[in-house]
Amino acid sequence: MLRSAGWPTSAWTVDVAAVTAMAGRHGSAPADRLAFARAVASTTPPLSAGTAGGSFATLAAVAAADVALARTVEPHLDALGILAQAGVAVPEGSTWGVFAAEGPGLRLVGSASGDGIVLDGTKPWCSLASTLSHALVTAHVGDDRQLFAVDLRQTGVTVHDEAWVSRGMPDVPSGPVDFAAVLVEPVGGPGWYLRRPGFAWGGIGVAACWWGGAVGLARVLRSLAAEHPDSELLQAALGATVTDLADAEDALADAAARIDDPADDDVDWSLLAQVVRSRVRRAVDAVRERVVRTIGPAPLTSDPAVAARVADLELYVLQDHGERDLARIGRKVLADDGGVAW
Repeated sequence: MLRSAGWPTSAWTVDVAAVTAMAGRHGSAPADRLAFARAVASTTPPLSAGTAGGSFATLAAVAAADVALARTVEPHLDALGILAQAGVAVPEGSTWGVFAAEGPGLRLVGSASGDGIVLDGTKPWCSLASTLSHALVTAHVGDDRQLFAVDLRQTGVTVHDEAWVSRGMPDVPSGPVDFAAVLVEPVGGPGWYLRRPGFAWGGIGVAACWWGGAVGLARVLRSLAAEHPDSELLQAALGATVTDLADAEDALADAAARIDDPADDDVDWSLLAQVVRSRVRRAVDAVRERVVRTIGPAPLTSDPAVAARVADLELYVLQDHGERDLARIGRKVLADDGGVAW
């Protein structure tokens, strides 16, 4: 699966074929996926300088088998990495999500109480909140946002799975969660979560999942082309897909190499992460649209795995905000007068 010469050493220590094979044999229930996430975490070091290649390769290999599974594994691994960076202990057997999104009209606020710090309000986009034991949650504290660890099994946590009506990842519900005087533990100080390089690194890890999901979809096209060796149309579609995926892989490999090189400390991680995510999203969109157009309706209406992969991947890449994120790149380059060689 890995072909780019840009991958750092840590990537080549991962047996991606074995990870993909194991991911393809799990159950589809959320509890099964979380059990797989714990198993992957037991053999995958937290994301840090020196482990990025291995982390991204592992996530991509999982997504190549099952996009929804990668959507479960990625935040669990991300949370464990964040907790390790902050020096916060992880309860035995716990499962984690990261709830950091904001939404119009919704606000989660942290405040002091007699027992410590409590959260009140509503947090949107809380994936698997009804199944997870714990989550890292961002909340507003004064003018800053701060990260907190929360036990989701507490009284005062109300999960709204019924709000999730998506056709993509239907069994990874990501509805809002209400918090009412829920006791939490601070993880880093105000602003720490967003300022640390690991925030950008985690965003690149999500892009690795997108790429892996597109690789799995490309395999459907390759199998169809192999069944019709005289079809130049299928061969052309496959060739274009190979080049798109190679471009995305090169972006991920280069980013992993930069993270893993401790001597490379003059990197604008926010800019790099957004450029990588935008490059990968563009390639993944191209692959998904081309494969769907080329294979026609039959697999999408008769093969549950193909239909699910297409819908799951289409939804997953919307974590990138398309033109708005491209505009962020442009603003950042203009404001910093840098970030590009030309």
